[in-house]
Amino acid sequence: MNGFNTLVQLACISLMISTSHAADIRRSYIPDTRNIQTGLVIPDLSYSDQPYIVKTDDNAWLCCLTTGAGHEGQSGQIVITQRSLDQGKTWQDRVQLEPPDGPEASYAVMLKVPSGRIYIFYNHNTDDIRRIKADNPPYKDGWCRRVDSMGYFVFKYSDDHGKSWSEQRTPIPVREFEIDRENAYGGDIRFFWNVGKPFILDSRGYVSLHKVGGFGEGFFTSNEGVLLMSDNILTEIDPQKIRWQTLPDGDIGLRTPPGGGPISAEQSYSVLSDGSIYCVYRSIDGHPVFTYSRDGGHTWDPPQYKRYANGRLMKHPRAANFAWRCENGKFLYWFHNHGGRFIREHPNRRSMAYQDRNPAWICGGIETDSPKGKIIKWTQPEILLYDDDPYIRMSYPDLVQEDGNIFITETQKDIARVHHLDNELLETLWNQFELNEVTQKGLVLSESKEVPKILGMPKMPPFVVQSSERKDHGSKDLRAGFSIDIWFKLESLEPGQILLDNRTPYGKGFALQTTAKGSIELVLSDGRTESRWDCDPGLIRENMRHHFVATVDGGPKIITFVVDGLLCDGDEYRQFGWGRFNPHFRGPTGSTKLRIAPDLNGEITSVRIYSRALLTTEAIGNYNAGRK
Repeated sequence: MNGFNTLVQLACISLMISTSHAADIRRSYIPDTRNIQTGLVIPDLSYSDQPYIVKTDDNAWLCCLTTGAGHEGQSGQIVITQRSLDQGKTWQDRVQLEPPDGPEASYAVMLKVPSGRIYIFYNHNTDDIRRIKADNPPYKDGWCRRVDSMGYFVFKYSDDHGKSWSEQRTPIPVREFEIDRENAYGGDIRFFWNVGKPFILDSRGYVSLHKVGGFGEGFFTSNEGVLLMSDNILTEIDPQKIRWQTLPDGDIGLRTPPGGGPISAEQSYSVLSDGSIYCVYRSIDGHPVFTYSRDGGHTWDPPQYKRYANGRLMKHPRAANFAWRCENGKFLYWFHNHGGRFIREHPNRRSMAYQDRNPAWICGGIETDSPKGKIIKWTQPEILLYDDDPYIRMSYPDLVQEDGNIFITETQKDIARVHHLDNELLETLWNQFELNEVTQKGLVLSESKEVPKILGMPKMPPFVVQSSERKDHGSKDLRAGFSIDIWFKLESLEPGQILLDNRTPYGKGFALQTTAKGSIELVLSDGRTESRWDCDPGLIRENMRHHFVATVDGGPKIITFVVDGLLCDGDEYRQFGWGRFNPHFRGPTGSTKLRIAPDLNGEITSVRIYSRALLTTEAIGNYNAGRK
């Protein structure tokens, strides 16, 4: 017994030491609100998915969550709700919609109707089926034992702002489609799930659903989107009398464009000012897909791969990509900004396309007119959220607005959080199409026209320093950044030409130089570590005037390039246009002199250095200002 007590005491001492060390580590980082770990945690049972929020009529945030004591898809998975009266700081009134020892309940979304009643919709494996037919391989015996994406799509309701829910669970009749009849059971068992939030249009309620064709490599082998529309859910009190219609008309749901892959899921819907419905969804084709409906979801435009306003295709993996209409009538779009043919042509694209959901990027959307009606034109993106661990995958966000502020929820499947977004960032993003002034914030060097060959190098911010607050004298990450902004012309693209260079004879500092690919490369060295990344090939042309912004962002540890107002995304050359640099990089300080084009076949007509990381939008504004 004494020995046991000694072990307990030692364990407690070890825990105290571990906790103290963890506190030291936490203090060693400068907060960056884009880091998901700075968000407010939404309580769960362990696994945590789809933290979606509606605002109740008693001024609470009601959050539904798919959770469980195990991992995603394990037995015991349930739906819970809880309420917050302080914008996510604390939570109360937790309710379990189903018991953990019953059939799986999963993937909930909510709709509040004008009376204040709230409906919650979710998957329920009511028949408690424990295995389903699947492809072999990868299922060695031909059976999949994950059963959270089948059964019945059901709903309950709350008339007390989510403090309690109806005992009655009501299934929704869903019309059979071709994808159902072609599954392993001929449609007798249906496979589906949902992540798309419900919406209201023309006194009708709409709920998304993603039909599934089968199970195999990458889990779902095919899927497509449908809408469940009710013309009386906003007024009918009796759940048995609520009418449902499955849209679109016909036998086929929302799929990828002709020639696209079989994955077409996680449809996200937004209502435009003229009543059109905009829908965006994921694929394994390396690009997100979008379409519009002008008749309440009965028919849809032919689906297309999503593009920026400048016509360039967006890149995106097999991950949720959601769009929201904000109270100001403008839009925000969450995605991950990589992919293209490097996913589409990958032999294992069904599975590898799930990776790299860190960081999350955000685009702004503005309504504009088209011959068919309103459409959305999308800005180029900014980094919205990240985690220091590149393998962490954040997804399934929701957007909430209150008191003029915008909040985003997200989950990395273990912890769900709420994040207050930077209003200045969003307003700058929405203003991207009009911005045409040189940003002055953080500008520490500016030379134009007759740029001398040597300039005094301003003091640059350190990125990582030794912490005097830590007992072990370890590192402190300042999450600093800097940007280089130049206008130039090259007479040739010969590799090895130096545009800017502040490196010491021992290589410490930074440089911009041409490469054998016809691109421009940024080299970073602190004398201990070296990182380099280059812009997309094909953008720099001989005897053409170019604008080039290289940004080193010490929050997510990412390098980006904006060339002539275009954020590099890898194009057809690589999956990622942005690159990661060494997280131990101590900073760009090198020589006190900045050498300008020492052996360049061309000229540099403007040099700006910023002691902070510029936004994509600010770099575009600088470019537009130089074109005046």
